[in-house]
Amino acid sequence: MEAFVILLSLFALAVFLGVELITKVPPTLHTPLMSGSNAISGITIVGAILAAGTGEEAGFAVQALGFIAIVFATINVVGGFMVTNRMLNMFKRRG
Repeated sequence: MEAFVILLSLFALAVFLGVELITKVPPTLHTPLMSGSNAISGITIVGAILAAGTGEEAGFAVQALGFIAIVFATINVVGGFMVTNRMLNMFKRRG
């Protein structure tokens, strides 16, 4: 139960800091910073995999939150790559 409380607190802190960080970035800088946030989301995926694979001693809730974190971080990484690719295609010369 103690591990669950620690991981839940860490998850809540990550959500709060993520929202604060994204709301402070001006819209003109959001797309260029997408590749940096993809790297951060990659680290999040690694942490979520560790949380989801803790085994039976951590409990079902920790594994479920880890799985949800994997899904959301993966969506974020894929979406970030799509937006970055679209932005880079805008700067290519047509010919």
